[in-house]
Amino acid sequence: MKNALDCPLHQGDEFGGYLERRLAAILAADVVGYSRLIGADETGTLAAMKRHKNELVDPKVSRHKGRIVKLTGDGILVEFASVVNAVACAVDIQRGMLIRNEDVPQLKRIELRIGVHLGDVIVEDGDIFGDGVNVAARLEGLAEPSGIAVSASVRDHVGSRLDVGFVDKGQHALKNIAAGVHVYSVAVGAPTKTAKVLNGTHTVTVDDGYGLSVAVLPFTNMSHDPEQEYFSDGITEDIITDLSKISQLHVVARNTVFTYKGRSVRVKTAAQELGVRFILEGSVRKAGTRVRITGQLIDALTGTHLWADRYDRDLTDIFAIQDEITHAIVDQLRIKLLPEEKKAIERDPTTSVEAYTYYLRGRQFSHAWTRSYLLLARRMFLKAVELDANFARAYAGIADCESALRDWHEHEFPLESILCTSERALALDPNLAEAHASRGLVLHQDGQSEEAAAEFERALALEPQLYEANFHYGRFLFMRGEFETAIQFFKRAAEIRPDDYLSPIHLMSAYKSLGQETERGHWAKIGISRAERALELHPENSGPAHRGALALAHMGEADRAREWAACAIAIDPDDVVARYNTACVYSILGDVDTALDMLESLLPQSSCYQLLWFKQDSDLDAVRHHVRFQAMVAAIAQCEATQH
Repeated sequence: MKNALDCPLHQGDEFGGYLERRLAAILAADVVGYSRLIGADETGTLAAMKRHKNELVDPKVSRHKGRIVKLTGDGILVEFASVVNAVACAVDIQRGMLIRNEDVPQLKRIELRIGVHLGDVIVEDGDIFGDGVNVAARLEGLAEPSGIAVSASVRDHVGSRLDVGFVDKGQHALKNIAAGVHVYSVAVGAPTKTAKVLNGTHTVTVDDGYGLSVAVLPFTNMSHDPEQEYFSDGITEDIITDLSKISQLHVVARNTVFTYKGRSVRVKTAAQELGVRFILEGSVRKAGTRVRITGQLIDALTGTHLWADRYDRDLTDIFAIQDEITHAIVDQLRIKLLPEEKKAIERDPTTSVEAYTYYLRGRQFSHAWTRSYLLLARRMFLKAVELDANFARAYAGIADCESALRDWHEHEFPLESILCTSERALALDPNLAEAHASRGLVLHQDGQSEEAAAEFERALALEPQLYEANFHYGRFLFMRGEFETAIQFFKRAAEIRPDDYLSPIHLMSAYKSLGQETERGHWAKIGISRAERALELHPENSGPAHRGALALAHMGEADRAREWAACAIAIDPDDVVARYNTACVYSILGDVDTALDMLESLLPQSSCYQLLWFKQDSDLDAVRHHVRFQAMVAAIAQCEATQH
């Protein structure tokens, strides 16, 4: 049989006759130091790269009408019909990466090099080849980390159409390219674009990547009662959630805007710092059965109040007010809602405002993660369900509390009952992220690991910024010994809630398990700082005391660690978790006998879930090989057997 290449060619069969050629702008990018990053932390690096691609690169390419041609392990190739769009996209990506890398240690940063060229390409089966692609790839290699290198043809076509500068890098001979190429680097500048000078003095800047962008600053509690903070915070969070359902609108995440809570800040300054064009601010006053909510939407470019209103209503109108505020913003920004977006925004979480109020208070209590507060939270959620038997979020809250309370009261909260509660939440709202996270937690405790992982991942797909999904999935992975992956979710949980002192403590232990002492110390400092604030606000809560003691022990502050541990036991001497963490403190400090004494006394009172935590907790490494600890391993093995 003849090989196809041996067959005679007919007229028009030449390869060029079948191939499409066109002029295109090509963007080539790759990750700086990819091999080093993968070698140091493969799982974390791949997870971070995926996150950057999904959250930054893909939206920017789509916005600038590009086509992703191919992905490699550390690179991407994109085709544009417009060279101006290609450079604008490259600038947006690099500015976005600068923002994302601000708080990342230098050695862990994912930085890109980008090259852009305008040239002839060959198109075959969706892929592109030729000198146009080769030059873009060589230019990318000449770019500085976080920089962009372009050819003279790109620079000439862009001219002054974009707010960027070009730095002449001279003529370069590129590998496998016959003719030399004149290279320019793009002066990316700060990750914001100057928009307008107002009143001759104040410069307002907005993120160049977002035309429709808004930050909802925390609504001010005007009730003159600090206990009502949960209500004004809940209103703010629900408005953020509703606006986030609109695909055309970029909404700053809750954890970012809540850093402005309690601060007096100029709107224009906040807009500049957050990189948005529009700011929504307001206040809430709740008194008896009445509520007053004010809101105003401000254009940071002009200082104009686009919309402002005040609602003096019965408390029963709270959901209608939230809908009206959301629709007012949509109308002012001339956004056309998709049918599914309109339906999602107008879906109220409950028919009872009283149930909603109890739910918000329960959420506030549950974040403390100690027995007394979890019992209070459960009581709030139960009352919410009593008032509205179809309140899916409240059922999810009950399931969360009861799963957590099993650490102290295993037999009072059987898994069968919690599974039933989580099923009820999902039956009422199959797309409720909170319900999927609750289901994941109880399945984990029931030993159904694969099913639990699927539920956590479903929750995160529905709502990536849900604290409970990130925190509980982190704990799930930690207990499996998957520390690198657990770290990603604990970090996100710590970012979502700046008052979260639990995640930094877990991060500290995870990094210790990985032998990464610098990161361990970093999170220990964050943990003690947050625990100090929490203990100051709630001196009756043992949680921040025993977790702060752990952070101090990791930092080598033995005397203070013992003081904090003693404080936790004094606050709640019967708290199983406080005593366990205190045992860990003594283990870290080398007081082996005291640590073992405490662990032995805890054994009969510990839930199976708590015992399984012993197995992966590096805080117990100092006692792990002691004969007395080995005797406890039998109880842990028995628990493991019941989980399968």
